[in-house]
Amino acid sequence: MAMPALFSTLANGARLVRELARLPVAPLRFELQRNPDGIRRAHALFTQRHARYKVIGNKTMGIALIDLKAFKGQPSAYLATVQRSGHAGPQSRKATARGYTLRRIDRNAHIDAIHAIHTSSGERQGRPMDDSVVAIKTGYDDPPHIECHGVFDAAGTLVAYCSMGRYGNFVATDELMGYKNQDGIMYLLLSTIVCRLIEEGDVDYFMYDTYLGAKPGLRDFKRRVGFQPYRARYALV
Repeated sequence: MAMPALFSTLANGARLVRELARLPVAPLRFELQRNPDGIRRAHALFTQRHARYKVIGNKTMGIALIDLKAFKGQPSAYLATVQRSGHAGPQSRKATARGYTLRRIDRNAHIDAIHAIHTSSGERQGRPMDDSVVAIKTGYDDPPHIECHGVFDAAGTLVAYCSMGRYGNFVATDELMGYKNQDGIMYLLLSTIVCRLIEEGDVDYFMYDTYLGAKPGLRDFKRRVGFQPYRARYALV
């Protein structure tokens, strides 16, 4: 590597380290009682070495979180933070006005519909779809800490879904995908989940993977739903 490029790389790396060090810290707790084997596997995945940034954990720096406690059990307080044009509030209302609804689902009752969503586009966020995603599944495991919510159009077709894990004092998205359209269905999906989690008061944080390494469009989407970058500090109890 030429010296100017090397200095630029080092400078960018140092700047990234400084930015990450300034992030707020979220104490995230994995609770074995929810499903010992599944929770242990998830904890190992979240804390293993990052594939690109070897000196940090896989999901420890620049994690996209919503601090649910901040809204004191009031979904309206959350919705007030995402009311700007193009953000989750107006976008989810647009989806509702166009006949979309959300309900909890059993993925095994919607295998074909989920496969249709997975194969509806050859790429996501500028990246080709992974073979493991587009492969036809015969069934899904149904561990007790995983649940799934789906968005349906006015004709009753599943158009988007989010499977998520309740790991302890936080919930994290596992699979999240929908048809590409301009109806606001992904905003409706996530904002409704956020509101329900706030209302239930069972967990402190909602996680949607990371900001670190996400494409600009995906980072902007997360921001419009209300996610902010954090450093995660994990405990296994």
